[in-house]
Amino acid sequence: MRWLPVLYVAGLLVLEPVTPVEWPVSFVLIALPLVTAFAHGPAVVAGATAFAVLMLGILAGTPCCAGRPVGYLWERYYVAAYVCTALVGILGTILAAHRVHRERTLADVRFVADIAQRVLLRPVPHRIGDLLLESLYLAAAAEARIGGDLYEAVPTSYGVRLLIGDVRGKGLLAVETAAALLGAFREAAHDEPALPDLADRVERSMSRRATQLGGSEVGERFVTAVFVEVPMEPTLIRVVNCGHPPPILIRSDEVRELDSGRSAPPLNLGMLLGEPYHVDTYDFRPGDQLLLYTDGVTETRDAGGSFYPLLQRLRSWRSLPPRDLLERLHRDLLDYSGDRLQDDIAALAVRRPADDSTEPPPSPTG
Repeated sequence: MRWLPVLYVAGLLVLEPVTPVEWPVSFVLIALPLVTAFAHGPAVVAGATAFAVLMLGILAGTPCCAGRPVGYLWERYYVAAYVCTALVGILGTILAAHRVHRERTLADVRFVADIAQRVLLRPVPHRIGDLLLESLYLAAAAEARIGGDLYEAVPTSYGVRLLIGDVRGKGLLAVETAAALLGAFREAAHDEPALPDLADRVERSMSRRATQLGGSEVGERFVTAVFVEVPMEPTLIRVVNCGHPPPILIRSDEVRELDSGRSAPPLNLGMLLGEPYHVDTYDFRPGDQLLLYTDGVTETRDAGGSFYPLLQRLRSWRSLPPRDLLERLHRDLLDYSGDRLQDDIAALAVRRPADDSTEPPPSPTG
């Protein structure tokens, strides 16, 4: 875009000598200030305006180029072109100043959004104890930085406690709900000895928050979530699912969903049933990997409308460590959707290494 004005003038100079005398292509220089305003600031647009007026005069007074005698330099049609170019230049300068102001404002907003995301979705540690962790977040819109998908990993005296969730809706309300949920989880993860109690405490915090916000959508401000506890010593994990896509266990010989069929309602809807949260226990041996994700992954569609085949893909990638796994998932989702994600995506990968040594470095093609 920055070279567009130069290409525009070069194309005009090529066309001017080969066009008939009665078709003076030089008049298109009137648009040069607007062309320049697309990619340059007001000072450059003002300079381009002066250059366009000068070039109009040169072409008008050069018989070999314009096919006209020198006397046409002040011919009334050319004088009108000079005036029009100057007026367009004034408008282009104003447009460029407005565009530069908007770009600076957008840059400031994005900077603030980046800070907010780092506070809301802090990068998870790459290693906690003997566990390897990696996270992924993809916004559906290129301009977006934060949304309603969330994840967290907290080391506690009870083990590493993981959370992934998806807030209903979009916009500032979803971000506010996600922030409230993460704050409640980060605090309660250290205090509640049992995973169902942790989920219940977060549920009560979310319900209280929704009531304080008021409005007509109190009952609709819900969050699907999965709570996972990975004890440091035993080779097992505990899972409480609150209406969220089930975690996926990845082993060298199998890839399967950890779905017991006893999922609780989403957070802020559990009060409607009043039933205690159910905890499921699964083996999590050395070498195993766990993938937590939001429904934006499995609801990604290709050009034909087919959903993303997550389990099928993971069966081909089950030997990859967490970082390589999420990088491969990231690229594949973009390729599958044609770079047109319809929903935000979050994922969290956790692996218990096969021994006490560090994992091998990622492969070059990871």
